Amino acid sequence: MTKEWLYLFDTTLRDGQQTQGVQFSTSEKQQIATMLDDLGVDYIEGGWPGANPTDSDFFDAAPKTRATMTAFGMTKRSGRSAGNDDVLAAVMNANTPAVCLVGKSHEFHVTTALGITLAENIENLSASFAHLVAEGREALFDAEHFFDGYKSNPAYTLEAVHAAYEAGARWIVLCDTNGGTLPHEISAIVKAVINSGIPGSHVGIHTHNDTENAVANSLAAIMAGARQIQGTLNGLGERCGNANLTTIIPTLLLKEPFVSQFETGVTLDALTGLRKLSRSLDDILNRVPAKQAAYVGASAFAHKAGLHASAIAKDPTTYEHIDPATVGNSRIVPMSNQAGQSNLRQRLIQAGLAVEKGDPALIRILDRIKDMEARGYSYDTAQASFELLARVELGLMPTFFEVKRYRVSVERRRNKRNQMVSLSEAVVVVKVNGKKMLNVSESQGPDGKDRGPVNALWRALAKDLGPYQDLIADMHLVDFKVRITNGGTEAVTRVIIDSEDGQGRRWSTVGASANIVDASFDALVDAVNWKLIRDGATDR
Repeated sequence: MTKEWLYLFDTTLRDGQQTQGVQFSTSEKQQIATMLDDLGVDYIEGGWPGANPTDSDFFDAAPKTRATMTAFGMTKRSGRSAGNDDVLAAVMNANTPAVCLVGKSHEFHVTTALGITLAENIENLSASFAHLVAEGREALFDAEHFFDGYKSNPAYTLEAVHAAYEAGARWIVLCDTNGGTLPHEISAIVKAVINSGIPGSHVGIHTHNDTENAVANSLAAIMAGARQIQGTLNGLGERCGNANLTTIIPTLLLKEPFVSQFETGVTLDALTGLRKLSRSLDDILNRVPAKQAAYVGASAFAHKAGLHASAIAKDPTTYEHIDPATVGNSRIVPMSNQAGQSNLRQRLIQAGLAVEKGDPALIRILDRIKDMEARGYSYDTAQASFELLARVELGLMPTFFEVKRYRVSVERRRNKRNQMVSLSEAVVVVKVNGKKMLNVSESQGPDGKDRGPVNALWRALAKDLGPYQDLIADMHLVDFKVRITNGGTEAVTRVIIDSEDGQGRRWSTVGASANIVDASFDALVDAVNWKLIRDGATDR
């Protein structure tokens, strides 16, 4: 059976930028475009030239890509020709091989939002796409509010998309702009469009996630005959986001009937870098990755229940729908006071610690976990701290350095503008190879603002660890979470710190204390020790 090509259209740089709190710089857009091209998408929608300086600057310096670079804009306005519309001209001046224009297909939006007649809108569509084609550009029509429009007046929505198609548009992209359409509706309406005379090979789908159905709706459209999917990395987008390509792509490559029926530009080899790609985007945006994200989330292949862990050890397919490695992810068997020996042994194996069934050390480790969690610790998400605890009980924990003392202070003072500002300062004394070293650091960031006492502690701890310094040079903190356990006068602060290094490894450590500084410092020390173990350091 000959496979059909399924086109992947990424709009992270345009529709994804409409996410609340997201604003890409030109250099960030260049970086993301290169990542998308390496992944293997067919189209990269770079933004709306002329709408803002960043998008215009991006197209002036867009990277060379295999993917078709696409500029976004709107159809011409009434009362002027396509060639004399300055907004459309700005889009054309981006000189991209493809241009995607959004236009109205819902009569309500034509008469209410635009305030023009239905006939005028049809003329605007025809003239705009005829102009694009005459200028030698591949033309795409984003039919805004198409599904809502079809349910209101199917005849007019079909007239609108046919006007664009007959004027030469290569793609008719059906948009669920408000994100309220359900999969069975998507399927029926896409089939109706194809039956009206627009071939499925010219039909695309653009969905939003307002009912958590954007991925399902996209797949339903493909099964109904559409051959282009539009979406964003990590589901970025306005309101609840767009269809998540980070979920759609592995589904297409790993699940039937898509595997047998379709071919895409993404290879199985490129798919193994999907988790790293997802994390890279989160890092650029300074966002905390969604732990329960399908395929790429830290918890996507986490097995907490003892029953699950026991079965996983025998055959991973008992509780995993794919091999985590196919998307660059890994299996996790969390540790908690609910864990049994099956969980424990599986987690130890993953950490490279083989312990025979029935070894008394297993009971000691479980008892230690229960004791520590009773004191406020949690190893469910702090896998690195769990490994260190296990190593101590197994007699396999090297001593790289010893913390002799530390302190942190926060000074509040008024600056020359009479504004109250703070400055945190930390002192950490460590002993390495019998030599004491005193490290002092402030927490002031590049912007001159105080980054807080924990940041100061981290800087001081990581400032000089003697022979181990080179090993931690690529290490940085990426997330800091605080939770108050118990309450009242017996309240305990639990701190979870996520760290990452230059190899893309990410690990979590935990500390717990009535004092948030002490809890944070314990987690920091664990983070450094785990890094040194992973990089093969030896105690000296």
